[in-house]
Amino acid sequence: MKRYSFYFTRMVVLSGILLMMGIVGCSKDSGSSNPVTTPSADSNAVTMQNTAFNPATLTVSAGTTVTWTNKDNMNHTVTSGTPTAPDGLFDSGNLGNGGTFHFTFGNKGTFQYFCRVHANTMKGTIIVQ
Repeated sequence: MKRYSFYFTRMVVLSGILLMMGIVGCSKDSGSSNPVTTPSADSNAVTMQNTAFNPATLTVSAGTTVTWTNKDNMNHTVTSGTPTAPDGLFDSGNLGNGGTFHFTFGNKGTFQYFCRVHANTMKGTIIVQ
């Protein structure tokens, strides 16, 4: 009888732990003024949203691949250089909603880029250290 009691106690304790883990894991923000934010899975990501690059400036290490994702309902490009002097290093072409572009920065330096469609307002910089 003691053997069954031991296993029963272990099961009750284990069930309690699993239940608590489930409760904590499934909790959600109740709309407080300080919402919980989840860090980005990819810190080398730039989004195109609200006709802007976010972040506008990103610092990465040499050899890093940066991914741009269009989250707007309009086309954008990721074009290296400036609107008056594109440098030809990279150009995504038109990216529709959900489109992505990847570029690996092999050398240290500061790389400017812009959107050909919104050249006056959409500009960004990648700093490679």
